Amino acid sequence: MEPHVYAKLLLDHATTLNLHTGNLVNRSRLKKKCPSSQSEELQDCIRATLSEWFATISPTAKQELPSVLDCTIPQNTEAITPEEREELKVSVKLFLSEADCSAIGNAVDMACVSLGVSQLDSVIIAPPPLPEGETLALAHLQPLWEELEGLVRSQKVAAIGTSDLDKALLEQLYNWAQVKPSSNQVNLASCCVMPPDLTAFAKEFDIQLLTHNDSKEMISAEGFKEAVQESSKDLQVADWRLEWVLRYSIIVKSRGIIKAKGYLVHSTKNSQ
Repeated sequence: MEPHVYAKLLLDHATTLNLHTGNLVNRSRLKKKCPSSQSEELQDCIRATLSEWFATISPTAKQELPSVLDCTIPQNTEAITPEEREELKVSVKLFLSEADCSAIGNAVDMACVSLGVSQLDSVIIAPPPLPEGETLALAHLQPLWEELEGLVRSQKVAAIGTSDLDKALLEQLYNWAQVKPSSNQVNLASCCVMPPDLTAFAKEFDIQLLTHNDSKEMISAEGFKEAVQESSKDLQVADWRLEWVLRYSIIVKSRGIIKAKGYLVHSTKNSQ
């Protein structure tokens, strides 16, 4: 059976697609052209990983088609060994496509398994995009934050942080939360200089202010479907829905260099 025919069979039958790009620091083919944005990089990664994965799998006799596709290329993925764990800081940022709190625990579990660790050093949450005209409020953050607090209590995550909160909302979250935010990411595109009130509040309550240049939506629903579609011909992708994207980086603490970085992507098929 041709790989693209089998790929179509797999995708038609499956209801869940998990994808791990592997360590992008080592993936030479992605270095050949410099992506213009994180979204473009992620799209390239999804396309490349799926193409490679579809090319390496082949049907075996009497094998049932799986309902969950775990797309990863083993040689591109390095689990962290127990000996080196102390030397490394594992940080992730989770981009939610929808307000499904259970996605947070699932994403952290998948990251731990994929990277070979029992705990992530830090998780920053990027809330799902809101409908037109709605503004992010504490009520949107509370259910997500409670889920993160549970992960801190169960020692799956050491520190939790937020993204793009202004001083007023960060203060509301800080006052309400049982596990306080340890960091808040600020988008450089929206402010070249950190707002003084945010800086003062963060300093007083020992919240680290970080900068980022991520787009509001890491990858659009259409961009995701396009990347899957382009990985193999004849694929039907209309029913697939992107649920979350997790970006991780593994830093050698003593030297401050990135040892590994990559993405985990989780998608499900809409039930008919």
